[in-house]
Amino acid sequence: MFFNSLAFAIFLPIVFFLYWFVFNKTKSTQNALLIVASYYFYSCWDWRFLFLLVFSTFLDYYTGIQIEKGRSEKNRKFWFWLSISVNLGFLGVFKYYNFFATSFSELLNSAGIQASPILLKVILPVGISFYTFHGLSYVIDIYYKRIKAEYNFIDYSLFVSYFPLLVAGPIERATHLLPQVKVKREFDFQMAKDGVCQIIWGLVKKVVIADSCATYANDIFDHYTAMNSSSLILGAIYFAFQIYGDFSGYSDIALGVSKLFGLDLLRNFNYPYFSRDIAEFWRRWHISLSSWFRDYLYIPLGGSKGGIWMKVRNTFIIFVVSGFWHGASWTYIFWGFINAVYFLPLLLSNRNRNNMDAVVLKWNIDSVKVVMSILYTFLLTCVAWVFFRAKTVSDAVLYLKQIFTNRNFGFQYMENDRYNYELLLIIGIFVCVEWNNRTKTEPLSGKRSVFKIALAIAAIMAFGTFSDYKEFIYFQF
Repeated sequence: MFFNSLAFAIFLPIVFFLYWFVFNKTKSTQNALLIVASYYFYSCWDWRFLFLLVFSTFLDYYTGIQIEKGRSEKNRKFWFWLSISVNLGFLGVFKYYNFFATSFSELLNSAGIQASPILLKVILPVGISFYTFHGLSYVIDIYYKRIKAEYNFIDYSLFVSYFPLLVAGPIERATHLLPQVKVKREFDFQMAKDGVCQIIWGLVKKVVIADSCATYANDIFDHYTAMNSSSLILGAIYFAFQIYGDFSGYSDIALGVSKLFGLDLLRNFNYPYFSRDIAEFWRRWHISLSSWFRDYLYIPLGGSKGGIWMKVRNTFIIFVVSGFWHGASWTYIFWGFINAVYFLPLLLSNRNRNNMDAVVLKWNIDSVKVVMSILYTFLLTCVAWVFFRAKTVSDAVLYLKQIFTNRNFGFQYMENDRYNYELLLIIGIFVCVEWNNRTKTEPLSGKRSVFKIALAIAAIMAFGTFSDYKEFIYFQF
């Protein structure tokens, strides 16, 4: 069930009505309803994998309690590593087994040893990377005594399976969400209003920006060998806005839906394309994942406190693992590697935390430097996105190579396809709106909010009429 589907438009009001008018007596009834709704929401994709979600939930719930009750360090470690091993084992089997089997077979074949990999014919369970990380962070925090184990199975189940964040995040922390689900929620009109506005803005990003850009980006990437330099540059820009509109749009809808039920989720995007360097970009893009890897991998490895070798090692580990988290493909690994290369000079020169404040422009030379920094960072990001989008690493390299070797900057694709100029105008308007709202958490609030909402709904309806309801990109992760 997609957020941008008719089924969800029917599902959400029903759950909202039952939640506030039928099951609103106690915290337990509220949570029980949300769990049932979440399981139904997930089973609409493939009910056969519902058992995996339930098993993962029970595993981490039980091991968390055993870790807390453990009388010896040996006993605590046993339950801790059992949870870690089983969770990562599920990821390894469903998401990475075929990749490793194929890669190992290709390595043997290149050495002259004939090998045929035994592949598993399994479907990747939607959202497995997200709800697995929910459970992992919970168990790790208990083991290191940062939090207490949750003994209420209903409350813990809701933390793991809450439907707004179940299939594509944000990746929640027990310290943030569990305290909210452990108390009865009272209806807050302002919070619900903000939630509706955030849902509408998320749909604008998805339907108007992401789906429109996807049509052109897919066409250019699929036929890149026949495209000239300007068309290839255009394809990279289109994909940059496609993936931003798609994923940040999903996150906005998730946060907005959750506000309707009185629950606040972690912010996942903070206008990343206005970043002045790559370090700032990663503080603003997919914030819940970046912070997860920082807290549970980067810092335990030593972070940036050690010598130069440790800093280099940890930087590449964190980015390569982040890339591999996105998918079992060398393209994602190279995407992570490239971002590590971008990030490393900032870290080694202690400039990785230079831009911590919001961007402010004035009529002076410093503002010109800021704009150039933003454009340069966006350029680097687009180059990396080519590897993320390409089918193979070779395709990505050839795509970028052709930009520089073709050297034909005519309006080839602009003239071959309809509505290119209109789409660029829409993207330009979108960037201006984002810039104006860069210090706000709710883009449609403030003055003339009714006009903004009406205009946004009109745009969604107009573009949604021609949309084929493309699924969200991050569903595959």
